[in-house]
Amino acid sequence: MWELVARRTLLALSVFLAAFLGYLLFLNTDSVPTSQPASLGSIEQADAKISEFTFTQSKGDVIQWQVQAKQARLFEREKRALLSEVDVTLYGVKGKELTVSGEEGTLDTATKNFVLANRVDPLVVETGSGYTIYTNHLVWTDDTKEIRTDDPVRIVGHGLEVTGRGLLGRMESEEFEVLEDVHVHLSPAS
Repeated sequence: MWELVARRTLLALSVFLAAFLGYLLFLNTDSVPTSQPASLGSIEQADAKISEFTFTQSKGDVIQWQVQAKQARLFEREKRALLSEVDVTLYGVKGKELTVSGEEGTLDTATKNFVLANRVDPLVVETGSGYTIYTNHLVWTDDTKEIRTDDPVRIVGHGLEVTGRGLLGRMESEEFEVLEDVHVHLSPAS
């Protein structure tokens, strides 16, 4: 009798341990941090290196945005692509709404968020409405369709020059907001 109880107890314990081990394996394969930058050593260990990389995000037949890079290094496990010489085009209701070029960027292939940055010269953001935005760092959040920076920003166009710190651009409403220390300069009409 006690042998039957011991066998059933050991069997139940084995099933529990196998399930727990499976849970740990599943948890560890999906929980790779994506926000940590790759070290120089890991750049050489990329899963794939692609020249003339293009990544297009669309909804149905409508293209929402496109990222093109001279070179991309893909890290499948981290769900990330490190990009160099990057061109981004964001599309709105009226077609091409915003273009920006950067020296380097990171694309999260799971969330579709990306970051663009320049080391020396500012990023130049051209809007479809005729404004040019200068800053050195931009973050795109795909869920909210927003671009953001906390860095200094300058917007020029249509007789205006707006400077300040921080920018929030909402693509769906086509609004841009300078967040802090805002200064507006008007140019005389010519």
